[in-house]
Amino acid sequence: DGVDGLAAGTGAIAFFGLGAIISFDSPDLALFCACLSGSCLGFLVHNRNPAAVFMGDTGSLALGGALAAVGLSSGNLWALFIVSGVFFVESLSVIAQVGYYKATKGADGKGKRLFKMAPIHHHFELSGWSETQVVGIFYIINLILVAIAYFTR
Repeated sequence: DGVDGLAAGTGAIAFFGLGAIISFDSPDLALFCACLSGSCLGFLVHNRNPAAVFMGDTGSLALGGALAAVGLSSGNLWALFIVSGVFFVESLSVIAQVGYYKATKGADGKGKRLFKMAPIHHHFELSGWSETQVVGIFYIINLILVAIAYFTR
């Protein structure tokens, strides 16, 4: 996760929201979303802070691939984009950090940084937020994005 519970919790919220959005058009994909949301919640229950198991890229990339597959299969790309807003900003923060560092690289081979650390959740941690505060705020943001996607469908 990078921070305990971030990928699994936001993934559970995103899958639940996307499943609710597509439930009338694609009940089989909605069931798949419910299963993945439940599995993420099960991971969270047994691996809450402090985490004993590290999900890492293997788990987070699989969750992202499953979200993308559901969005593409159901034809709800706009809802997928809104529901995945937290993941998009996380990825964008890394791209921006690397791009800015390379663009400002001087003769000494060192560049400037946009954030204290990328992805952006680590920037917030280094700014004084606790791990649980970062995760909680990201959960709330993800819930708001799911509500926006659901009511604008």
